[in-house]
Amino acid sequence: MATTFKNPIIPGFYPDPSICRVADDYYLVTSTFEYFPGIPIFHSKDLVNWRQIGHVLSRSSQLNLDGTPNSKGIYAATIRYNKGIFYVITTFVESQTGARRNFFVTAENPDGPWSDPYWLDDCPGIDTSLFFDDDGKVYVTANRRPPGGQLYPKHMEIWLQELDLETKQLTGEKYSLWDGALKYVHAQEAPHIYKVDGRYYLLIAEGGTGFTHSITVARSESITGPYEGAKINPILTHRHLGRDYPIANVGHGDLVETSMGEWWMVCLGSRPYDGGYRNLGRESFLVPIKWEDGWPVVNPGKGIVEVEGVKPNLEEQRWPTDPVCDHFDLSDLRMQWNFIRTPRGDFWSLQERRGHLRIRLKPETITEAVNPAFIGRRQCHINFAARTKMEFSPNNRHEVAGLVLLQNTDFHYRVEYVQSEIRLIKREAGHEEILAVRPYQHQKVFLKVEAYGQVYHFYFARVPEKWEILKEDVDGRILSTDVAGGFTGAYIGMYASSNGVESSNFADFDYFEYIGLD
Repeated sequence: MATTFKNPIIPGFYPDPSICRVADDYYLVTSTFEYFPGIPIFHSKDLVNWRQIGHVLSRSSQLNLDGTPNSKGIYAATIRYNKGIFYVITTFVESQTGARRNFFVTAENPDGPWSDPYWLDDCPGIDTSLFFDDDGKVYVTANRRPPGGQLYPKHMEIWLQELDLETKQLTGEKYSLWDGALKYVHAQEAPHIYKVDGRYYLLIAEGGTGFTHSITVARSESITGPYEGAKINPILTHRHLGRDYPIANVGHGDLVETSMGEWWMVCLGSRPYDGGYRNLGRESFLVPIKWEDGWPVVNPGKGIVEVEGVKPNLEEQRWPTDPVCDHFDLSDLRMQWNFIRTPRGDFWSLQERRGHLRIRLKPETITEAVNPAFIGRRQCHINFAARTKMEFSPNNRHEVAGLVLLQNTDFHYRVEYVQSEIRLIKREAGHEEILAVRPYQHQKVFLKVEAYGQVYHFYFARVPEKWEILKEDVDGRILSTDVAGGFTGAYIGMYASSNGVESSNFADFDYFEYIGLD
């Protein structure tokens, strides 16, 4: 049996992890921003091997993402368990300058069904968290602008208020708990409260979610404060390791005590490559914790999140892995598939042609803040290969179908089969360039993309394995947040559009294969 594990524990765009333990079971949730379903939930027995068991926000009645801009929508969620009920609390960010609305949902089983949202009034800020005290009281924490005003850019404070579970609303006074461990370290957010040996501990993310990200901690004898910051703050950051370290921008952590009495932290981080670009977005990592002099110390003797570390003292539990090739032979989509924003209209089916995913063309396009006819999955490896078989008969120059490698509406690659040709389109900062065109007039087409670091190769074929070059040596860096901005990682998926014109046409996908080559 292996004695070590490798980070990240959940690779690909799975940021802002939050964790809770119920007996010998561990549950973890992450952010999803403009993607639907919202908030994937994972289960583990050993903190290392995780399997997805569902989504918290899986119904349109729970999550209306219509018009949500890139990298807005569902921000950091927190999962907690109390007296037979699971709770997930999160923030819905409507737009760049619009409301930040906080809500929570509940379930008796972690795989659902989860309730419709309970929206919280007078609950400012982002990154809400829940704390259940041993006296029966429940509290919400989040961030906000300090009531006295910001002293420097992105200066925020952490606040706390009691939650009434009967009325599903906040009650009583709001308390200011924290506004920074170090002067001018900005973006105080992601607060979590724990009670350890009779003291209250406040864990905070500071420094923004980029290269200067960090985690700090404070403690108090009273839940309402005052809170004393640890002299060893920040207890975790990689900003001092330089740009070449393989794991960057670590922060946004959540603590858990195992059934064996060990303490661990899940946190986000990124794996930059080929010049520091992060196509995979922010991922979920695991790091050990030891308590010294009443303070949590991260990975003693090392102080960093390692690529490979010593496993938790828990019995290993591996899960069956998802097949690398989805033949679309189930009654519903597998959990790795997502839509952009809440799906509107009956535009996909697994029943109309058994063993195929049928995607009907929608007038909406992937260049707009809408719900296009796109079904995709996360890029989870630095090196990967993906392929599909598509049947499509375009009726006019408006109708297209194929593959998309997506960072957002303004940064992506589209492999489109349009009338009489297959083309590769690069969209960068909203400007489009056709990189390659090949004549094609067959109903069936095989499409493939291979990525080796930031070098992407695109192929097509008329018959299996007889690949023809569409375009090789394409620059993948536009799929990185370092170029495109935002908070999400790259996706790859299937797409169909009639580009503003109504259409009854469709594309059938026989299978979709994704293989990590790392």
